[in-house]
Amino acid sequence: MRPIAPITLGLVVGNRGFFPAHLCDTGRREVLAKLEELGIRVVTLPTDATRFGAVESLSDATKCADLFRGQAGSIDGVLVTLPNFGDERAVANALRWSGLKVPVLVHAFKDGQGAMTIRDRRDSFCGKMSVCNNLRQYGIPFSLTRLHTVNPGEPSFAADLHDFAVTCRVVRALRNLRIGALGARPTAFNTVRYSEKLLEQSGISIETLDLFELFGWIGKMKDDDAAVQSKLTEIHQYVVARSVPSAALLKMAKFGVAVDGWMERTRLDATAIQCWTAMEEFFGVVPCTLMSMMSNLGLSSACEVDIMGTVAMYALAQAGGRPSALVDWNNNYGDDPDKGVIFHCSNLPKDLFVEEGPGAARMDFQEIIAGTVGKENTYGTVVGRLKMAPLTYLRCTTDDTGGRIRAYLGEGELTNDPLDTFGGVGVVKIREFQTLLRYICENGFEHHVAVNPTRTAAGVREALGKYLGWETYHHA
Repeated sequence: MRPIAPITLGLVVGNRGFFPAHLCDTGRREVLAKLEELGIRVVTLPTDATRFGAVESLSDATKCADLFRGQAGSIDGVLVTLPNFGDERAVANALRWSGLKVPVLVHAFKDGQGAMTIRDRRDSFCGKMSVCNNLRQYGIPFSLTRLHTVNPGEPSFAADLHDFAVTCRVVRALRNLRIGALGARPTAFNTVRYSEKLLEQSGISIETLDLFELFGWIGKMKDDDAAVQSKLTEIHQYVVARSVPSAALLKMAKFGVAVDGWMERTRLDATAIQCWTAMEEFFGVVPCTLMSMMSNLGLSSACEVDIMGTVAMYALAQAGGRPSALVDWNNNYGDDPDKGVIFHCSNLPKDLFVEEGPGAARMDFQEIIAGTVGKENTYGTVVGRLKMAPLTYLRCTTDDTGGRIRAYLGEGELTNDPLDTFGGVGVVKIREFQTLLRYICENGFEHHVAVNPTRTAAGVREALGKYLGWETYHHA
């Protein structure tokens, strides 16, 4: 997968005059050291701009706001740290006047049992409540650390920053996401209906293209065009295709060139594609391999024009830095109530499959629809077994009647339990799985779900629920 740009945080160091100001100096340095260790870039007031580079007065808040406003295009989130009680008004004003609409994490240092004199007592425990109270009054959403007070060197603070980085990446990615919808949704799939207008309110735009236009572009290509031959080489380098006819591979290459050009011209980040059955009947291949290749790069591509599936795939890919797959919640796994089979036929990214043995990724034909349109017209799937890994799953949907976007998410694991079937498959284990399945059915969610081999549910939940305003259920 292509590397994801590191996040940049604006840092606000809170101070309050009649509390020990020297703690702002040491606290600021501790926090900056931890952020540097974690590879997080920082925008913050220099120590010659205000006392210790902290924010206390109206003047300090103005300087901080001006700094943030000038670098707004590069700031993905704000960390508010309180080495002492902190001035709640100065913090809230700095954020309001900056004009930033990014996630905010509020952090407070611990007091030490042996440092409770007037010279060293922080009172950050109390000050954090005052800051949060003011942010709530100002209408500024914010996130909290696991522990009410925590020092930068403690493991839980690193975990807090990891989750917050996930939140910032997801918000950054979704607020300007552009998805291409290629073809009409399959008639039989009412489940993938969605509202473009609701998505637009969250900053997600949809660019449509008819299959007729795409096939028109393909029809103008020659077999020996440099771009076509280059894409053909990419396909051979990507997946084993020994049993696939060369004519089918050439069609896939042309399809890939056409889609690549469309995405570049219209600045698309991801796609959802009409994968059956018009493409097989009138073009003669399935698009799964090209979709798998795009998803493997982080350019998430969902089948059956499932735009909301693409949204979830892209969010998880940006959250975890690994490719996402779109699968069906497809089968029970024997009598184990906490296990199930996930499946697609398949366009799953190669990096999620086992590397060796019978479950390794290979190109094949689409067994489900071959009986309808003929095996010779269905080459191009990428099949195999999903390897054992941690798992985060996510489904998003537009609730048109309620005028809102809803989502559910959680974590589990991909197991190596035996399974003898076809397509791209895996076995999942999820705590209280039956409760989740009941929630999905009772709330009218689709059977498709995005999965990613990382653990990022906490950060994604904050991004979708707190900062994008989506109704989000976390199955924890």
